[in-house]
Amino acid sequence: MKKQGILNSHISKVLSDLGHTDTIVIADVGLPIPEGVTKIDLALTLGSPSFEETVNAIASDMEIEKIVVAEEMKTNNSEALHYIEDKFEGCDIEACPHEKFKQLTRQAKAVIRTGEAKPYANVILQAGVYFG
Repeated sequence: MKKQGILNSHISKVLSDLGHTDTIVIADVGLPIPEGVTKIDLALTLGSPSFEETVNAIASDMEIEKIVVAEEMKTNNSEALHYIEDKFEGCDIEACPHEKFKQLTRQAKAVIRTGEAKPYANVILQAGVYFG
């Protein structure tokens, strides 16, 4: 039995299979998930698990070189934006219109759906290379 890191077998498998520049999405309860993209649904109740809790867990197990958020996060969920900026200080953070963000999710290896019920609490994480 695995004793540390991501215990969710679906997430653990996705992270293990990522190659350089592959992406995953951490999404709030409302983000549409494109057909054909693996959906890992963690939502239990509104707010649980939270966006931050989920991002923290994934970031501890994934080498991340780039972040993409929706531009609308700046005006509609500045708390989440500040969290992302602080969490990934020094990492390339790109903002794009929400409609483009949704298009980018079509290339993701998986969308991890949280219970977060705040607007635009979504992020695309691009895998980097970890050489230890």
